[in-house]
Amino acid sequence: MPTYNIKRNGWKNLHKNTRSTGSCYERKAADYLKQQGLFILRYNYRCRFGEIDLIARDGEYLVFVEVKYRKDNSSGYSLAAVNPAKQKTICKVARYFLTVEYHNVDIPCRFDVAGIDGDEIHWVKNAFEYIAIR
Repeated sequence: MPTYNIKRNGWKNLHKNTRSTGSCYERKAADYLKQQGLFILRYNYRCRFGEIDLIARDGEYLVFVEVKYRKDNSSGYSLAAVNPAKQKTICKVARYFLTVEYHNVDIPCRFDVAGIDGDEIHWVKNAFEYIAIR
């Protein structure tokens, strides 16, 4: 039976390229959001619960932004990729961030999605509500 060497056949580099592609479009989304008046606080905030692409301030609001990129719509539109499971993960990370960085101070928060389809950026403010996690 033939074997398939993942590293030798480019999968390692494909993952690296996918990650760098994601980072590139996260920066483009951040630049767009800055032009709209947001102040970016963190890029790719990671904790044991997961990751949030961007954390920003928009006036009084602390904004958690998920960025999704699709080269074309063959695998669906970018905004549709932020499903309920992803929303739950984002909420867990946001709760952790608020606990660690803001010591649970009552601060208004918002969950936005920046979808990039081809060359178009679609920014949805308040894309979903906070999901309480027990």
